[in-house]
Amino acid sequence: MTKWMDISQRLDSHVPTWPGDTPFSYRLTWTKQMSGSVNVGQFTMSTHTGTHIDAPFHFDENGKRVLELDVNLYVGPARVIHLLDVERGKVARIGVDEVAQIDLQGVTRLLIRTGAWADRRVFPEKIPEIHPDLAEYLANCGVRLLGLDLPSVDPLDSKALPAHHALTRHHIHILEGLVLDDVPAGDYELVALPLPLADADGSPVRAILRAM
Repeated sequence: MTKWMDISQRLDSHVPTWPGDTPFSYRLTWTKQMSGSVNVGQFTMSTHTGTHIDAPFHFDENGKRVLELDVNLYVGPARVIHLLDVERGKVARIGVDEVAQIDLQGVTRLLIRTGAWADRRVFPEKIPEIHPDLAEYLANCGVRLLGLDLPSVDPLDSKALPAHHALTRHHIHILEGLVLDDVPAGDYELVALPLPLADADGSPVRAILRAM
């Protein structure tokens, strides 16, 4: 059986966070010596640290929260594509033109490797953005989950977040911060389940792939 590949960012003191957001930390609150039996740890982090999903509540006061999302969207067949023009810096955004030559009909979960976030120990200064018009195109192809190797689908300085809103209007969920460096283009099984956080605006995930 084909082995699962971990496509998640490592959670440790070096994982970058959005500037000004809660840094990741882990410490032992009980040691085996203190408790007499076990080590027990505590971690603190933002819901958008590392590899994570966005719930619509992240950018819409009336949007769904994590526990209201359909978990089936985060498990199942997925297609990985490479956008080499983005990786080579030839284009600064991802729109319909960048994916039009790729067969996406019937693809429910689309993962895009841009290669634009080269050093994941440093938060990027700039990333390629998703053009809002891409949302309708992907929805017409059948896409319901869009995953990227980037910390956001919008420019890092955006306040309006047009891509977030466009994707949600077209019922496409958002998965960010993937590590796809060593993943060939092709079809896979994806598991990227969020935690059952009742009121949260996002959730870290352990994202894994297995070739089909």
